[in-house]
Amino acid sequence: MTNRGGTAGAAGRRLRLGMVGGGQGAFIGGVHRIAARLDGRYELVAGALSADPDRAAASAAELHIAPDRAYRDFHEMAEKEAIRPDCVDVVAVVTPNHMHAAPAQAFARLGIHVICDKPLAHRLQDAKDLADTVCRAGIVFGLTHNYTGYPMVRQAREMVAAGELGTVRVVQVEYPQDWLTTRLEETGQKQAAWRTDPTRAGAAGCIGDIGTHAFNLVEFVSGLRCESLVADLSIFVPGRALDDNAHMLLRFASGARGMLWASQVAPGNENALRLRVYGEKGGLEWAQEQPNMLLHTPFNEVPRIVRRASPGASLAAAHASRTPAGHPEGYLEAFAQLYRDLAEQISARIDGRDPDPASLLVPGIEAGLRGMSFIAAAVESSRRDAVWVPINS
Repeated sequence: MTNRGGTAGAAGRRLRLGMVGGGQGAFIGGVHRIAARLDGRYELVAGALSADPDRAAASAAELHIAPDRAYRDFHEMAEKEAIRPDCVDVVAVVTPNHMHAAPAQAFARLGIHVICDKPLAHRLQDAKDLADTVCRAGIVFGLTHNYTGYPMVRQAREMVAAGELGTVRVVQVEYPQDWLTTRLEETGQKQAAWRTDPTRAGAAGCIGDIGTHAFNLVEFVSGLRCESLVADLSIFVPGRALDDNAHMLLRFASGARGMLWASQVAPGNENALRLRVYGEKGGLEWAQEQPNMLLHTPFNEVPRIVRRASPGASLAAAHASRTPAGHPEGYLEAFAQLYRDLAEQISARIDGRDPDPASLLVPGIEAGLRGMSFIAAAVESSRRDAVWVPINS
């Protein structure tokens, strides 16, 4: 095993980025590339961009990747990159769910840092095996729960941790969409096709795709650990193989209680992720479609609206902000924040220094295991007619 943390310093260059998946027609690959470019910390130099060799080659050419670093598959990429003096520093895995763990394993074993789309793996055991490899390799591993990159989400986390809400009692999260209200997967739409296919998406549909984001946001902001859940997973569109709606109750180790609703069959909702946290001293509310605003409601006081980059914004929010007050930031910038923070962590490894502590909020391998355990518990609970099931990770 080669740990790339000891290679030449990164101070005078961009990090060399490789990508697995994300070729022509892949939505999330483009998002990752924009995020990587936004702060100028990475250079895309290698890729195995598609399972189709012709599409992989064409995609690499469009992205100006040199022909000798446009690979047929991730196995070839790992083998050949590992022996190059200018080997990639980090690899982004942006494939469908069933192809997350294997590429991440291949590069982690070589000591190459990994940025992986969520969920962590296709099966819980694959996630556990990957976690073992990551821990043994000692690499930086980032999981792109991109909503944790929003400035006001980080401010909310900081306010809860500082005790501004007092003891947290109730957490409510919802994530409704409407894009799968009909059988879009039958039209040949690529994103719908793999997300509704158990062989590629895994044991859960809506829950694996967006429910994991909602669950991660709950634990990230509240600082609480969910210990068990009751889940009622539904398939409302006839003929669909995986859930397209879910209702859940959550119990936290602290004694707090929560509710989670995720749906991809809720007409009128595009990407309406919303989080509410209530404690003994007050509440917080954040909505992804209006991400630059955080509502703070101290008990028996006038509600306060905290805006990103305003005088009331915290240091955590400032760290994750780029544009002046009044100029909106959103999805791409939040995604880029994870890439920027991971660049700081990786560069610090290469340069032999401590990273900026503010860069350490990116979800990692533990968050990935939590997400997979959440999916497994939800599927089991629903299968058993909505009984309480522990979240084991």
